[in-house]
Amino acid sequence: MNATRFGELEVLCHAPERATHEHPLLFIHGAYVSAWCWDEHFLPWFARRGWQAYAVSLSGHGRSRQREHLDSYSIDDYVRDVAEVAARLPAPPVLVGHSMGGMVVQKYLEQHDAPAAVLMSAVPPQGLMGSAFGLIFKRPHLLSDLNRIMSGNDVDIDSLREALFHQPVAADDLQRYYRLSQPESHRAIWDMSLFNLPQPARMHRVPMQILGAEHDALIPPDQVHMTAMTYGRQAEILPGMGHGMMLEHDWEIAAMRIADWLAERAL
Repeated sequence: MNATRFGELEVLCHAPERATHEHPLLFIHGAYVSAWCWDEHFLPWFARRGWQAYAVSLSGHGRSRQREHLDSYSIDDYVRDVAEVAARLPAPPVLVGHSMGGMVVQKYLEQHDAPAAVLMSAVPPQGLMGSAFGLIFKRPHLLSDLNRIMSGNDVDIDSLREALFHQPVAADDLQRYYRLSQPESHRAIWDMSLFNLPQPARMHRVPMQILGAEHDALIPPDQVHMTAMTYGRQAEILPGMGHGMMLEHDWEIAAMRIADWLAERAL
């Protein structure tokens, strides 16, 4: 793994021994985390299969610029981060966005083209309100703890388990993920709730894979199907998995599904 900087942005990269795919993959993380979530499994796995695999920490996240100004960052700022990294890669990247990162990918496509896009448990184009109402009625304690994390307050580590995982996760790994988690921009959350939702009519129409998880507590399958319906696609819901598909015990199922989909399109 090579950790580098594109300007003031942290970018993790795994290079294959021999690149067999023209387009690199650029992974965009969700809220409360940074590029590390892709480095656990996905980046080395895709590199071993011939892709140049990159993951960016968005502004205010990880070791990227100005964490002290996190709350000033908008979804549009995150889109500019992705554009800044994409412009410096050896070829236009396939974009893979998880949760908030999936919303960033949708907004990116309003202004930029891409070879393809993968949305993993992405915030739907209708925004976060449907998901928030679902949590209010089904898991109000989890919504409260997410708000506490967003403000930088400590929470019960079991809330992280409930938010990300359906499958068993080792206690040491859960503690490590908890230490790596961080607050999220209030401005970005409001953008995803109401103020800066995607405009599908303005988006470049690119090949798009839409994945969800059967036991996702944050972006449940009905929200994933709503995204797919908006873009005229079919969603695939991966059984037995929770929101953090790239960190779940069966993460390789999700990775393989993406790799197969890319191969079917010669990407």
